[in-house]
Amino acid sequence: MPDFIDIDDPADPRIAVFRDIRERDLIGREGIFIAEGEVVLGTLLRSARHRPRSILIDARRRASLAPLLETLDETVPVYLAHRAVLDAIAGFPLHRGILAAGECGPSITPEELLAPEGPRIILALSAIANHDNMGGIFRNAAAFGAAGILLDSDCCDPFYRKAIRVSVGTTITMPFARLPAGADAVALLARHGYEVLSLSPAGAEPLAGIRNVPRVAALLGAEGAGLPASVLERTRTVTIPMAAGIDSLNVATTSGIVLFALSTANG
Repeated sequence: MPDFIDIDDPADPRIAVFRDIRERDLIGREGIFIAEGEVVLGTLLRSARHRPRSILIDARRRASLAPLLETLDETVPVYLAHRAVLDAIAGFPLHRGILAAGECGPSITPEELLAPEGPRIILALSAIANHDNMGGIFRNAAAFGAAGILLDSDCCDPFYRKAIRVSVGTTITMPFARLPAGADAVALLARHGYEVLSLSPAGAEPLAGIRNVPRVAALLGAEGAGLPASVLERTRTVTIPMAAGIDSLNVATTSGIVLFALSTANG
């Protein structure tokens, strides 16, 4: 069982990593991420790749969280603060009353992510800059059994606090790798035996017609701009038919529909 440490002063240097977390989100934390809420905390504590550095909770939640916190290594401090102090530390009303600072484990290279043989579904993301969308995509990938997610260099950080929260902690558990700037995702995927399906409102094939593609990468682009023409020209383009007058879907919604279709296409 860890030691519980009372915090009465929002300026206490021991909880500096949790201070003004919205502003800190904007500049990054150099290998540290913030997990928020009980479900996400539990996911972090069960992670084999990432580890908690410290935890800050509403003092009233000490008893209810005891079964979860008793799994902690005794070297990880758990700070307790009353609601007014907790809100002052965070910089906004922290309704969940739980924050954890996690240390990012070793990153996965694109080659490591893509190398395993056999049937697999991978998501490849291009220029996804919205953290809500990123979190939703990770949650869908976990729900439908994707093997991992490949990000290009223009994608936002899946370890941004809001992305982790929206993903319900699956950004902590889902394997992902980031490509360096200028890398050719299509060529890399093809080299590892993946058929690349590019999602586009102008795609040549309806999603429902995709069958017997056991090793597949679904490539999704940013809302609005979509995927570059140079990518669409080199891949198998797929569309999701929609009602007249509607030309596109939210990219996280698209990921869920695509993953469901692909996960059942070979059944």
